[in-house]
Amino acid sequence: MARFAVVGAGAWGTALACHLARLEHAVTMWAYEPEVAEEITTRHANSVYLAGVSLPETIRAATDARQVVAGAEVVIFVPPSSHLRGVSALAAPGVPRNAVVVVATKGIEERTLKLMSMVLEETMPGLDAERLAFLSGPTFAREVAAGLPTDVVVASKGMTAARKVQDLVHSATLRTYTSDDPVRLQVGGAIKNVMAVATGACDGLRFGMNARAALITRGLAEMTRLGVALGAEPLTFLGLAGVGDLVLTCTGDLSRNRTLGLRVAEGVDPAAYLAQQRSVAEGFSTAAAGFGLAQKLGVDMPITEQVYHVLHRGRPLLESVRQLLERGYKEELQGIRG
Repeated sequence: MARFAVVGAGAWGTALACHLARLEHAVTMWAYEPEVAEEITTRHANSVYLAGVSLPETIRAATDARQVVAGAEVVIFVPPSSHLRGVSALAAPGVPRNAVVVVATKGIEERTLKLMSMVLEETMPGLDAERLAFLSGPTFAREVAAGLPTDVVVASKGMTAARKVQDLVHSATLRTYTSDDPVRLQVGGAIKNVMAVATGACDGLRFGMNARAALITRGLAEMTRLGVALGAEPLTFLGLAGVGDLVLTCTGDLSRNRTLGLRVAEGVDPAAYLAQQRSVAEGFSTAAAGFGLAQKLGVDMPITEQVYHVLHRGRPLLESVRQLLERGYKEELQGIRG
């Protein structure tokens, strides 16, 4: 049994806490809202972010980040990507020097265009590669919380941290694979949300299954091109945190990002829609960050570009569709292979 701190009490953080507690690890959670922390501890529920799920009674939650991480052997950060910088800086002074740190947040910081690993380099500068890992894969929080069969991947440089985490979290219902390519895992986990928005809009416009399959496949090409530009190996995007997470998020009805795309196709203002939601649809901010990063690196990402313009610049959806469909033809693997 190990001592885990889960920093973030949204749906995904709560689902991870459920899994860890079922493995009989000691789990403490950090929640921003006092009422969420109180409900998790006393009523064994999180009605705000994971309604209808009974949590293991051993899980405890608090609002003091330093207190939550103190004494933990493994600290898992699961806040929205826009809050990882602030939350990790808040918790950093309390993280034990020998603790393994896992990032389960999926996104790119919009203001700086930095991956989550780059953010932690600034907020936790003493954290070396042997203690830092990233967890991703095709995971709907509600299914993980329910104990349904799921596969994930944990990545770290040199594999040391990844193997430590694998040993602690692997089970028959959460099969855990390892990877030595954390860049691929972060890029895949971020860009798949943008593609889910696009696929939701495609389905909302009733463009058919052919268009959906093409959009997902070309989305895989975009995330691979961006990953390669950042130093990832292209073949690794065929794994769980690449094509696996992409397919799930683009096609599953539990996907908040796909739902955002469906609402956009109905004519709903995306910013107004998201303002009414408690849970974050990461694809909204990642569209801006992904497009900005693509421009910075000179990477061709036409789907991401159009999602950005629709969500953030008010471009009519059908105008973006027209621009995508009327692009010139090219080689399928352009920008992916040498």
